[in-house]
Amino acid sequence: MKTINIQQYRVTEPVILSKIPTHFPLDVSEKKKEKELEKIRVKLSKLQDKMYAHNKYAVLICLQGMDTAGKDSLIREVFKEINARGVVVHSFKTPTSSELEHDYLWRHYLALPEKGKFAVFNRTHYENVLVTRVHPEYILNESIPGINSVADITPEFWENRFESINAFEKHIASNGTLILKFYLHLSKEEQRQRLIRRLETEKHNWKFSPGDLKERNLWDDYIKYYEEAINKTSKTHAPWFVVPADNKENARYIVAKTILETLQMYTDIKEPELDEKIKENLALYREQLKKEL
Repeated sequence: MKTINIQQYRVTEPVILSKIPTHFPLDVSEKKKEKELEKIRVKLSKLQDKMYAHNKYAVLICLQGMDTAGKDSLIREVFKEINARGVVVHSFKTPTSSELEHDYLWRHYLALPEKGKFAVFNRTHYENVLVTRVHPEYILNESIPGINSVADITPEFWENRFESINAFEKHIASNGTLILKFYLHLSKEEQRQRLIRRLETEKHNWKFSPGDLKERNLWDDYIKYYEEAINKTSKTHAPWFVVPADNKENARYIVAKTILETLQMYTDIKEPELDEKIKENLALYREQLKKEL
């Protein structure tokens, strides 16, 4: 298997998505790849257990990508070894009427992970500077003072929204939430092939919507706004990683490896020490329990 340096995917300077490959061959069999991913899953599970006992950090994983990029299957395959109580997945769809009665970040605050746990955002707060950029009329549903028509949505409006997102992430990071953001970088041709498979495979027909084709026609707009969002919000405390996603298995491995190696950098994550008095009496407690037999 090719050696992967996770830093090669991290956004540390402005990126142009059209110049970044959507495919990265690992040059290894699928069986070997699955074994390597399994090793990482087990390590992530043990690390989450340790984080739960440590009770200082939470982990927020943000996943973005075009339709069919493989977010759902990635979540299933990367996090399935983690204790069910240790990871919560949130899929943010069109805001409900109740959610629209609050500011656009409100529902994301509510879904943040507790200390010691993982939260995975499948589509994230970035939808508010992606889908709404492509479809600015959606902003009118938010009933924002001074925004009465699409013409009222100025470039300054979007700059303020980026500032709010950066402030949101800086705030939660400073309070112990470790943030990792992944853009699953899919080619337009690969998306076409995956949409065809949805139509030709009966058990996957339900995933297809005619709206997928309408959004596909707006591909260039989405890429433009993804690029801007990534470049404006990739920070040391909340980095973006652009992961080649034309091969789902490779993307899962890269994301899993990135999460594990990043969290392993936090060497202060340790199980708490037992109270000295409890330590001194461990043998006594053990004997008490044995006498019950």
